Amino acid sequence: MNKTDLSDVYRDYIACLNKQSWSKLGQFVDDEVIHNGRRFGLSGYLKMLERDFDQIPDLYFNVQMLISDPPYIASRIGFDCTPTGNFLGLHVNGRRVSFAENVIYEFRDEKIVQVWSVIDKAAIEAQL
Repeated sequence: MNKTDLSDVYRDYIACLNKQSWSKLGQFVDDEVIHNGRRFGLSGYLKMLERDFDQIPDLYFNVQMLISDPPYIASRIGFDCTPTGNFLGLHVNGRRVSFAENVIYEFRDEKIVQVWSVIDKAAIEAQL
């Protein structure tokens, strides 16, 4: 797969997340996906995303930077949202916060097989 094709698949995946089109998630995420070293599987990955949207009703994935080096995608995703209650162990309680996630995805057969993700928690703490 070339860089452009992989970037297009990734952008379609992000669109799927933003629309919460959970029935299509399996088109982008492998059944045995690993997230930060833990085997989530597709069902665990879906539960993680559903929990994220429950905690952050206005969650929107805004791709700020995208680097494609097949089979990998590196992305910086920006968020400007209002988490309810606790988020990442912080008492956000509905306050608007902006932060970024730096994430690397490994693809196989146009599906995500592994994810390495780091959220800029310090940026959130500085806003509280």
